[in-house]
Amino acid sequence: MLNMGQFARPLRALCLGLGLVAMVAGVTPARSQTSPITPTPIPTQAPAKDGMAPVPGSQIWYWDTGGQGTPIVLLHPATGSGLIWGYQQPVFAKAGYRVIGYSRRGYINSAPFDRNNAGIGSEDLRALVDHLGLGRFHLVASAAGGSIASDFAFSYQPRLLSLTISSNSFGVRDGEIAKAATFIRPKGWDEMPAEFRELGPSYRAANPEGVKAWMELEHKAVIGREFRQPLKNEITQARLKELKLPVLLIAGAADMSTPPSMSRMIAAEIAGSRVAFIPESGHSTYWEQPELFNRAVLDHVGAVK
Repeated sequence: MLNMGQFARPLRALCLGLGLVAMVAGVTPARSQTSPITPTPIPTQAPAKDGMAPVPGSQIWYWDTGGQGTPIVLLHPATGSGLIWGYQQPVFAKAGYRVIGYSRRGYINSAPFDRNNAGIGSEDLRALVDHLGLGRFHLVASAAGGSIASDFAFSYQPRLLSLTISSNSFGVRDGEIAKAATFIRPKGWDEMPAEFRELGPSYRAANPEGVKAWMELEHKAVIGREFRQPLKNEITQARLKELKLPVLLIAGAADMSTPPSMSRMIAAEIAGSRVAFIPESGHSTYWEQPELFNRAVLDHVGAVK
């Protein structure tokens, strides 16, 4: 993984015309541009308990660091599961938060997916947080998990302290945002290797061992065939204006399916939202550039009063 120490602290700059704050990573010092990128090992995990939570007609597996800290709930992408957050769990726990991750229906350790009882992802999330006795919490999601996070926000906005979505178009199904998401994906996109779609070229070139570890988690994530649970809400571009909570969008500069331009389009619809651009990262910002990802999330949730 990238040696994040070579980057300066993120800067906050006003994006004229969009009315949002962008957190932009610093420029790599010239002397280090020819240096090899040093992989970063996954840190030792914080102690956590795991269990099964009942959801309508099924059950899902979760882990929970516990404690009295403010909760952060993590939602995984379609190419991952509750096991992917190795770079986030100990960092967020050390910062004083109660960290919770889980696998959706049909993902590792949770009950298999039943097409006759698909359930709704955001309602499963509600059942989980109720099972854990959570009041208000921070919600952090990556890729396909972002659509579920957005769906939850439209149904249960008062439950959220903040919302962070990386590499996802907020589940928007119409307007210029949806058109852009469809247009930039070529025919056969879903048949391309997952690591090509999800990991940026800089990461794949510099860290083959990290790619291998990511692929191992991706290969065992899904039980059976991949599927998508339906959303509860019809999420339109116009409805984004309904969101009145602190929102952070994270965009990898090398993301081929949800580039920074799409994040700016979304942020323009959500008053007070911010965008963090992660240099050289593809779709899996949480894995490719974990230090910058974690810093952006902790800065965001830490600013919530």
